[in-house]
Amino acid sequence: MVPFLTLLGLVATTQEAVGTSIAGVIFTSLSSSVAYWRRGVIQCQLGLAIMPGALVGAWLGALASRHISSGWLAVVFGLFLLYPAGVMLLGKQPKELFPRGSKRGGHPVFGTLVGLVAGLTSGLLGLGGGTVMVPALMLTLGLDIREAVATSLFVMVPSAALATSQHALARNTHWELAIPLILGIVVGAQLGPALGTRLPKKRLRQLFALVLLYAAVNMVLKGLGLR
Repeated sequence: MVPFLTLLGLVATTQEAVGTSIAGVIFTSLSSSVAYWRRGVIQCQLGLAIMPGALVGAWLGALASRHISSGWLAVVFGLFLLYPAGVMLLGKQPKELFPRGSKRGGHPVFGTLVGLVAGLTSGLLGLGGGTVMVPALMLTLGLDIREAVATSLFVMVPSAALATSQHALARNTHWELAIPLILGIVVGAQLGPALGTRLPKKRLRQLFALVLLYAAVNMVLKGLGLR
């Protein structure tokens, strides 16, 4: 959503794209969390332990975005996109990059750090945090992929809400754009699985990776004033 809003000129600054995008994350995380809650997949105690770090990270990320120029924020976002794009070129998803950890548990500090980094990414770049949190939960705390995804979404509901409130106070949230985006997310979330089952997953991810690479390069060029 951030490259879409920025590169099409729908918002004036990268901060406004981030502030509008993160509003949509609240609803995607909330909707998915309810579904996973019903299936009993969410690791609630772990999620509640991670949540304080995620909230602090989201607040710091939103605060930091006010002190970074729009151009440099676009560059940072573009460079960050190279990570999921590179993974998807291999036919995988970021959440599948690491194998499950060898054992359950882990020091509580790991959970706090995971939440902090994921929240920071969410507040600064307008992302859901799953790109960071899911692999980290699998690698450091031994969750399987379904538990990691479900717990990540559960944690991101309040942290995305906090980041949205901070961006809204800074007048970075365009609700006239956020509401249609949220409606599109709801519809797309239903259409995506139906269409995805008809296409080879590996090829679909590689095709999407090319879109991400295009967005990443253009975000960097725009941030540097070369586009």
